[in-house]
Amino acid sequence: MTMMKFAWDNYKQYAWGKNELRPLTRNGHIGNMFGGLRGASIVDSLDSLFIMGLLEEYGDARDWVRSSLDLSSNGEASLFEVNIRYVGGLLSAYYLTGEEMFKQKVLELGEKLLPAFNTPTGIPRGVINLGSSGTSWSWGWASAGSSILAEFGTLHLEFLHLSQLSGNPVYTEKVMNIRKLLNRMEKPHGLYPNFLSPVTGSWVQHHVSVGGLGDSFYEYLIKSYLMSDKTDQEAKTMYYSALEAIEANLVQKSVGGLTYMAEWRGGILDHKMGHLACFSGGMVGLGADDADTPQKRQHYLDLAAEITHTCHESYARSATKLGPEAFRFDGGAEATATRLSDRYYILRPEVIESYMYMWRLTHDPKYREWGWEAVEALEKHCRVESGFSGIRDVYSSSASHDNMQQSFFLSETLKYLYLLFSDDDLLPLEDWVFNTEAHPLPVIRQACLQEAPAAA
Repeated sequence: MTMMKFAWDNYKQYAWGKNELRPLTRNGHIGNMFGGLRGASIVDSLDSLFIMGLLEEYGDARDWVRSSLDLSSNGEASLFEVNIRYVGGLLSAYYLTGEEMFKQKVLELGEKLLPAFNTPTGIPRGVINLGSSGTSWSWGWASAGSSILAEFGTLHLEFLHLSQLSGNPVYTEKVMNIRKLLNRMEKPHGLYPNFLSPVTGSWVQHHVSVGGLGDSFYEYLIKSYLMSDKTDQEAKTMYYSALEAIEANLVQKSVGGLTYMAEWRGGILDHKMGHLACFSGGMVGLGADDADTPQKRQHYLDLAAEITHTCHESYARSATKLGPEAFRFDGGAEATATRLSDRYYILRPEVIESYMYMWRLTHDPKYREWGWEAVEALEKHCRVESGFSGIRDVYSSSASHDNMQQSFFLSETLKYLYLLFSDDDLLPLEDWVFNTEAHPLPVIRQACLQEAPAAA
């Protein structure tokens, strides 16, 4: 909580209303991910501040959203980032506090995302103009104008809640259409490649990753099932089929006995694991309980523990005790970054996220010990005079800071640490599902569905 207050106070002092704080130069950063939207750190922090009991700070954040969150922007925004940070943040603020203003804002924003789905297949494009034109297009770097699995596959939780709150089934229809298309498609070895054409509805290239480009698609399958109060059998079936294909094709054991998830390029394995893929320990653990047999349940819990252990090793093997952006298992490397370009750490949450889930699922004290190691490392290497900053090389004990306090540090990293050291009845996992930005959304019970207002 003191880390949160320190990060927040400095953001408020030096970058208020901007998207992120630059702590070394003590100014704000806007960036180009959110179109004309501002205040990403504010919207991302609403629930963290509220949950941690920082109510004065929460009040400042709420008042800014009420008076200054301008949704009439004309900028080019990432559909994915706006959905997970702004839609997710506003939804959870509404559900935690009951303040109607959050509901009005999120429904207004949700409507602006719908034109991204105006494609021949209904698979949304990655970039949308939030203004009245509603034009959308694919990222310039995305292979052959394709949409990205993690981006169009990470809308389900938020869109179901948009339908729930608005009484308008269109949001649910959009995401169910994506699922229907994916179910129909031929999948190489049962795997889901990262690039899909929104025009033809076919895979663009056979690159598969549980890290960047793929990650949260898998997370949202099991979480869709859990958020439906375990009634969404289709999501459950898709998740376990995908997990079996991942285990058969991507899960590897290193010479030193570490379990990791490699990437797959048209049948050839790339023996690296990204920091982003380290959420998967928590995901596999979270999904273990609903496997078909006791043996399978135990198997998945063991797999989750092994992956989380490997990710902890990527931290333990660095000078700073923080993990690199990507680490390898070839050429003699074991859970270490061999390329200079992979050595940075930008305050990412995924490893701590897995600690939090594994603590809740097993209560093995090592997960809290590992979490505390991360706290000490963050305090030692990432805390600067005016906030927290990422570092450029986790293997160098003299930190070179990147001058960026990411909004997800306040939303995810610090929230997962707080939950790791809290009682299990704070946001219990049977009642709440966390979106991929760690915004808690309530499980939709069947009674709630019946009470939801009918769409006009």
